[in-house]
Amino acid sequence: MAHLTSRTAAIAFASCVLAGLSVSTPAQAREVVSFNDSSYSAGTVVIRTSERRLYYVLGDGRALRYPVGVGKSGKQWSGTTMISGKHWKPDWAPPSEVKRDIPSLPNLIRGGTASNPMGVAAMTLSGGQYAIHGTNKPGSVGGFVSYGCIRMYNADVADLFGRVSVGTTVVVTR
Repeated sequence: MAHLTSRTAAIAFASCVLAGLSVSTPAQAREVVSFNDSSYSAGTVVIRTSERRLYYVLGDGRALRYPVGVGKSGKQWSGTTMISGKHWKPDWAPPSEVKRDIPSLPNLIRGGTASNPMGVAAMTLSGGQYAIHGTNKPGSVGGFVSYGCIRMYNADVADLFGRVSVGTTVVVTR
C-alpha cells in the first residue's frame, strides 16, 4: 500500500508541475478571421496599432490575427516597411533612448535568457530601429507598452517567423 501511495503522490506531483507549466506559458492566441481589405495581397503583414492586432493576410478574404503589444504614447509610428532580417533567440542591446530611461540595463542581454525582452525570435524592420519580436513578459501583449516595437507571444512570433521571409511587406496603421 505504501508503494501505491508513493506512486500516486508522484503522479499527482507530476500532474501539478505539468499544469503549472501550461498555466505560465500562454497558448498561441492566433486565429483565422475575415479580412476583406483587398488593398493588401496575400503574405502581407498588417499591424493595426489602435486594435493592438497583427494580421498576416492569407488571401481569399482571410487573415491570421494575432494580439500584439505596441508603442506606448509618443512611441507609436505608422508606415510601410519590410522585414529586413530574421533572428532566432537574438541578443539584445538596448537602444540609447531605452538605456537613457533605464540606465541600470546591461549593454547586452544574451538571446535565450529570461531577461531578454526579444523572446524567442525577432524580425527586424527596414531602418533598423524597430522589430516584430516575442516577449518573456506575456502580460505585456495587448497593451501600449513598447518604444515602437511590436511584441507577440513567443508561440505566435515563432509561428509568424515560419510564415514570412526577408522582404515581406509590413504595413503599420493607427
